[in-house]
Amino acid sequence: MFVIIGYIIVCGSVFGGFAMAGGHLGALFQPIELLMIGGAAGGAFFVGNTMSAVKATLKGFPACFKGTKYTKDTYMELMALLYELLGKVRKEGLMSIEGDVERPNESPIFAKYPKILSDHHVVEFITDYLRIMVSGNLNAMEIENLMDMEIETHHHEALLPSHTIAKLGDGMPAFGIVAAVMGVVHTMESVGIPPAELGMLIAHALVGTFLGILLAYGFVGPLSGLLEQKAEESTKMFQTIKVTLLANLNGYAPAMAVEFGRKVLVSTDRPGFTELEEHVKQKR
Repeated sequence: MFVIIGYIIVCGSVFGGFAMAGGHLGALFQPIELLMIGGAAGGAFFVGNTMSAVKATLKGFPACFKGTKYTKDTYMELMALLYELLGKVRKEGLMSIEGDVERPNESPIFAKYPKILSDHHVVEFITDYLRIMVSGNLNAMEIENLMDMEIETHHHEALLPSHTIAKLGDGMPAFGIVAAVMGVVHTMESVGIPPAELGMLIAHALVGTFLGILLAYGFVGPLSGLLEQKAEESTKMFQTIKVTLLANLNGYAPAMAVEFGRKVLVSTDRPGFTELEEHVKQKR
């Protein structure tokens, strides 16, 4: 929603200001210029990226037009889930969560937290490391190193759409210049026509540069920054899980381990201590 609102503000400011200055909006409608800029940018996008990067970008692009799913409520559900799992371990032993870990979709504990259960990456991260804890073959330091490497890999993959979109935006002004040069070439080969028509051709050529810059900094570039922020949000989930599980491995009680995880969250999404405690009690 905010992306659409932002685009409306960009278009309203630029085109509205042009019209208020006495410009004719019809002169800016140049579909051929858009075809050259968009087509060249699209072709360069496919040339400069692997198929996996292209698929990741196309898959991640719709997320720009949706609100974030990593809200305060989601983090509270995550910490309540971890608290309940670790509490069960503390009371009944590690083997008691084997069924929950192996079949989370059938687990009555996971079923209480649909927001977490719907995110298969988060569920997989939790169950994988709980499974390692159940096996008892690795110590806390080894598990921490393994978590760090997996989180780094996830973060790199999550940032891939942002990087590809950023490169695409960087190339838009250049493609706008290409379209403008093509317009100038057409203008020069038309020398001899009436001055009014010649001026119109020059104006059309300049629109190419204008569109390239506008698309780069008003439309494509901001999407790159938005995708990067969404990648950071998704990584924060894994960091919270990591800190909570490691605290438990180091001997802290579930309530204190969850408190460690709470401290990882940014202030805007971090629930208060009492708020989280009451939420956990309601879920139990």
